Amino acid sequence: MSEPGRLMLLDTASMYFRAFFGVPEYSAPDGTNVNAVRGLLGYVARLTEEYQPTDLVCCWDNDWRPQWRVDLIPSYKAHRVVEEVAAAPDVEEVPDPLEAQLPIILETLSAFGIRVIGADGYEADDVIGTLATGAGQPVDVVTGDRDLFQLVDDESDVRVLYIGKGVGRHERVTEDWISDKYGVTAAQYADFAAMRGDASDGLPGVAGVGEKTAATLLQRFGDLDAIITAAQDPDSEMGPGPRGKIKASLDYLSVAPAVCAVARDIALDRSHLTLPRVPADPDRVLALAERWGLESPSERLVSVLSSR
Repeated sequence: MSEPGRLMLLDTASMYFRAFFGVPEYSAPDGTNVNAVRGLLGYVARLTEEYQPTDLVCCWDNDWRPQWRVDLIPSYKAHRVVEEVAAAPDVEEVPDPLEAQLPIILETLSAFGIRVIGADGYEADDVIGTLATGAGQPVDVVTGDRDLFQLVDDESDVRVLYIGKGVGRHERVTEDWISDKYGVTAAQYADFAAMRGDASDGLPGVAGVGEKTAATLLQRFGDLDAIITAAQDPDSEMGPGPRGKIKASLDYLSVAPAVCAVARDIALDRSHLTLPRVPADPDRVLALAERWGLESPSERLVSVLSSR
């Protein structure tokens, strides 16, 4: 039996936002800026050429701010909301020129036959977490979001290709990488993130506890539950400073782990993940390339796919 191929999971929003802000504006024949589309196609081609995945999924935010996370921590991503929508995902603050490119991205990926997967009520992170867990094959997660470091698992051959410094300067995140940089294990990373907090996601963290203190507490006690237990035990070895800070944040810590941990058990259709060697609809790829000025990145992606 042949060895299973490599699965690449793309945090698509992380990549098209990066393309929109990092790739020069490029106008389609009708004047529409398509820099995010061109950038994303270029990123897919570059990563595919370098890592030769046999399977690839563009993971999608069907709900970028799930209500169940907001119910637990109301400040979660609240600063990004431009409109609250009843019984539907809130509207995220996205530049209009980028918003206009999202349908083009979806249509182009469909023409190539590249699978896009989202799940109602969940973020792309949760889709990635579910597809990466128990995949039964090596997995590369491409993202600029540190939250996904919690998925890294050397034994299961799951790593993150971290594009925080750019796709061309991405870092290969393994368990040793996380340990060297943060002083915690990948399995501890979600608890670490909960204590540290993240202003970009509206997570306050534990007041007065930064990365170093969070790492020290996890090294000493193992996980957040044990840290909370020690803080409430007057006979534990926890110092008075961290003890007081943890006890002052017990309400937050009772819900933060559920918000910070990515879902790993969503019901998803895992079929048809194979990355095609030729576009599913070559004529449509050509038509879209002509309409939106995507000739160069489309030709590049076609070439990379066919040469695998």
